[in-house]
Amino acid sequence: MPEPIRDRSTVTPDGEPLDPLPDGVTFRDVPTHVDERGAVVEIFDPRWNWHPDPVAFTYSFTIRPGFMKGWGLHKDHEDRYFILFGELEVVLYDERPGSPTEGLVSKIVLSEYRRRLMNIPAGVWHAERNLGSTDVVVINFPTTPYDHSNPDKYRLPLDTDRIPYRFENPRGW
Repeated sequence: MPEPIRDRSTVTPDGEPLDPLPDGVTFRDVPTHVDERGAVVEIFDPRWNWHPDPVAFTYSFTIRPGFMKGWGLHKDHEDRYFILFGELEVVLYDERPGSPTEGLVSKIVLSEYRRRLMNIPAGVWHAERNLGSTDVVVINFPTTPYDHSNPDKYRLPLDTDRIPYRFENPRGW
């Protein structure tokens, strides 16, 4: 019979993930304030000094339960995600030549239960999957406005051999 394998540590005593992230990926916790009337959450405030670039453009996207989007990459701008509703797995692959984390694959889960801003640097491939049972709603504050005539968006299929990651079914089907 095989011997049981002990789990490895995945978080610090404060609950922060131990897995490394691509260089330049940053987060800012954004608390939701709840009282008897409802809830309020501040989504982005430049006074936080979280990111040096101002808000230049804002849009929202959704992903239906069980669906994925990606792989996508921007050469000239950064994405700044805020999850409004749902549970989102974001997989990052750092293909930037000379980056201290070149070749690193990282998984991050964003959730309405711990709302955060997340910065995805230019040159980092990213794919997203809805882990929940309802639509995930994300607000993005990219560092430049969308250029409809010349989009800064490059795509690869989810099953590309260029990125050393394969999505598995989280429900074990």
